[in-house]
Amino acid sequence: MTGYGKAVKDYQDQTITVELRGVNSKSLDLNPRMPSYLFEKELDIRQLLASRLERGKIDLGITIAKCLSAEGGLNFPLINAEAFKFYYNQLVALQNELGIPASADLVGAVMRMPAVTKAETAQETVLDEGLAAAVMATLNEAVDAFVAFRTQEGAALQAKFNEQLDAIEALKAEVEPFEKGRVEHIREHLLKNLDKLAEETKKAIDSNRLEQEMIYYLEKLDITEEKVRLTNHIRYFRETMALEGSGVGKKLGFIAQEMGREINTLGSKSNQSEMQIIVVKMKDLLEQIKEQVLNVL
Repeated sequence: MTGYGKAVKDYQDQTITVELRGVNSKSLDLNPRMPSYLFEKELDIRQLLASRLERGKIDLGITIAKCLSAEGGLNFPLINAEAFKFYYNQLVALQNELGIPASADLVGAVMRMPAVTKAETAQETVLDEGLAAAVMATLNEAVDAFVAFRTQEGAALQAKFNEQLDAIEALKAEVEPFEKGRVEHIREHLLKNLDKLAEETKKAIDSNRLEQEMIYYLEKLDITEEKVRLTNHIRYFRETMALEGSGVGKKLGFIAQEMGREINTLGSKSNQSEMQIIVVKMKDLLEQIKEQVLNVL
């Protein structure tokens, strides 16, 4: 749920700039920075963001600067001459006092000081209905850009999920050759040990009972059901990704948990090192999916 959106709009002799930055969060955590005369609109701003962004840790910055209209319709921020002189004289005095060589970038440093290009103050601006409407319109444009950013990120994330799911399915297919061979290996190993035991004890082994026990033992190690369920979970994960609306991320998280249960069972039933290596690779891919699912709304 990372995102970025910015919008700039002129209103009369002022320029409104709205900037949104967001990272993942389980709920909407808004950190607004705006002029004090906009505080009365904070509830409306919060409601708008909650309805459109749903959740995320959002840093909101709103600035309103008074501008001069230049030829060609371009607007430029006012320079606060008093603030510029104050900072410049202080810096020059400090340079002389400390013996610091004169800096060619002194003017640039002064221009970055607070209030040098923000002559408009909260007390000098009156929040009328027109300005409030312009601020909300600019905010909506910034949210549009933010949502577009999220959508683009979501498309890339969906493609990554599909790659990881494909990799898990490919690893699942690699298990099958080992599965067939290990059944015969287990059967031969059991018969060899039982023959040795019969020879040592001089007692015949009940072949019917042996067959029953062997069938029970092999069924306990059979992974057919786990593979089928894992395949179904992967298909459902892909189908859920195609859904729209809120709550998709939670569903994907639950499906990933179910996939994890099947993969863990595969691991517990694997008694060959080759199969266990494959299961570890599947777990690694699934952990990557679980981490990224947190970024899905």
